[in-house]
Amino acid sequence: MKAIHRIKAIIFKEVRQLSRDKITFGMVVMIPLIQLLLFGYAINTDIRNIPIAVVDQSNNAAGRMITESVKVTQVVDVKRYFETAKQAERAIEAGEVRAALILPKDLTHRMVQQRELGQWIVDGSDTMISSAILGLKSMPLTDFDFEILPQSRNTFEVTLLYNPSRRSAVNIVPGLLGVILTMTMILFTSAAIVRERERGNLELLITTPIHSIELMIGKIVPYIFVGLIQIVIILGLGHFIFDVPINGALSQILLGTLLFISASLTLGLVISTIATTQLQAMQMTVFVLLPSILLSGFMFPYEGMPIAAQWIAEALPATHFMRLIRGVVLRGADLIELWRDTLWLASFTILGLIVASARFKKNLD
Repeated sequence: MKAIHRIKAIIFKEVRQLSRDKITFGMVVMIPLIQLLLFGYAINTDIRNIPIAVVDQSNNAAGRMITESVKVTQVVDVKRYFETAKQAERAIEAGEVRAALILPKDLTHRMVQQRELGQWIVDGSDTMISSAILGLKSMPLTDFDFEILPQSRNTFEVTLLYNPSRRSAVNIVPGLLGVILTMTMILFTSAAIVRERERGNLELLITTPIHSIELMIGKIVPYIFVGLIQIVIILGLGHFIFDVPINGALSQILLGTLLFISASLTLGLVISTIATTQLQAMQMTVFVLLPSILLSGFMFPYEGMPIAAQWIAEALPATHFMRLIRGVVLRGADLIELWRDTLWLASFTILGLIVASARFKKNLD
């Protein structure tokens, strides 16, 4: 009986301690709730509204009707119109659109000759996007008043850029770099300040003349080199083992990854100034990691998500890095072409350092 009373006392103590730990109790509720909402609502493999460009060189009613027929499928969303295929290819390279529909000048003759009516140029680095566009390859055009349309053949030709063989490793390996860096960089620094507090070193730091911003920078610099080692391992082995092409300049890859490493580290520092224990820091890291993996476009296409989920995804550094690293590594783009994601990561790093420094000053008070 005494043993039972002692066990009851321990259970009562643990329940009381858990109820007082608001962050841990919140994570107990929020982590399964977030996963349920993400998988049940935000994650959608049925891709819709893929941003595309149209190059209508025919300039006639047939070209406009074909464009409208493609838009009606709701698989694609026409974002840009260009005069030449070269301009459309540059837009794909810069990540402005994921595909382009080219309608040639001799469109009417092609209809009479029962040939393919046009050509899709597709960013093949994302296999789900390319599969969705390939589904339009033989789309029927039954709403037309024309008597002669392609019979028993494809309506459009499809050209897959960057990954014509549609190998999944080409898309996964660069994205895996973002997932691993998110996990390790945030995890390393999320406990940085908490660890100092638990070890009793915080009082020592308070008495030193070091400024808060200096402490924050000093905390993240060593882990930058850890991230660089991971870059070499993932991209190096991915290139030599899985034959993943590296089409971009190494300097662009390095600079873009440094921006993401810095953004992830500062996010970890902000978490570290909020958490009071290393357990809380780890729980909050998992809370950030789950949407970073599921909403960043690593596993599921960004275009298939509802608008609300896309807004959440845009707030995550991983989403911007996924677009950036795949654009540089696979499409050979540079950071100037991907300036929106580049600017966002740089701004996030600066803002994160400011917030972490301000919160640390508050802790000193």
